[in-house]
Amino acid sequence: MTDIEHRLTLIQSLLWGTLGASLLFGIYVLVLTLVSGQEYMLDQLATFWFFIVSLALGFGTQVGLYIYLRKRVHNKQAGGSVVAVSGTTSTAAMISCCAHYLINILPVLGTAGLVTLIAQYQISLFWVGLVANALGILYIASKIVAFNKHHE
Repeated sequence: MTDIEHRLTLIQSLLWGTLGASLLFGIYVLVLTLVSGQEYMLDQLATFWFFIVSLALGFGTQVGLYIYLRKRVHNKQAGGSVVAVSGTTSTAAMISCCAHYLINILPVLGTAGLVTLIAQYQISLFWVGLVANALGILYIASKIVAFNKHHE
């Protein structure tokens, strides 16, 4: 891979990561606004901004690293020798990010116990999402390091 190709791969990965983070944040804002209104969304964003921004950035980082690794594997024509699938981790982060918003609609469905449980452990769910993001980032980063050692 030439220096120019490597730089383009880095730029593309950064752009995809930024898009991933922005989309997750946008989905958060949209869903919360549609379910509970703009005022509530702004209140939640002000209260939990650290968790929300961290989850979005962690997800975007995973997307960027995955794109980077995928392009490196493709450029080396290594086939399926390196697999970096962080879908489970990303899904866990997204679920923990958004699950507590079910509080607003689940009473209608008659699941008050689950609503109470999610409300009580909202911060814990955020932490689970952050840990899942960190594990996903470490996993993909380890695959990048292993790939680079093997192919350079």
